[in-house]
Amino acid sequence: MSECRKIKNYTTKVPASKTASEIQEMLARHGASKVMTEYDGGGSPIGICFEISGKTFRLPVRVGAVGRLLDEQGVSSSPERAEMVAWRNVKDWIAAQIAMIEIGQVGIDEVMLPYMVDAYGHTLYESMPNLLLEGFDNE
Repeated sequence: MSECRKIKNYTTKVPASKTASEIQEMLARHGASKVMTEYDGGGSPIGICFEISGKTFRLPVRVGAVGRLLDEQGVSSSPERAEMVAWRNVKDWIAAQIAMIEIGQVGIDEVMLPYMVDAYGHTLYESMPNLLLEGFDNE
């Protein structure tokens, strides 16, 4: 029987705050005019917001989901470890999307569309259930 593959970056020791800073620098180097880290009420980073070409995007960092996965995979986890792993994976995902944009495979809107923020502060992904329901009501 093969061992279950572990979530990427599960061994990281890089603090979430350092990774958030690395993400901010990476986005700024690639055209972001504004970059902000979002925090929960307890001071833990929970997401990254940025503006590129006049469009605002907000990516969540779902630490709880990562913590549950680490537990399921039998990895010794704590809220701090889950936070570090979650942020490292978001950083890697953003780096991969930037690479795809740079080589002309996709545009920023293609890869970031679910995370685009509307005038009410909701991402397109968050708005989709309401948009889909409204669309069916009109038929």
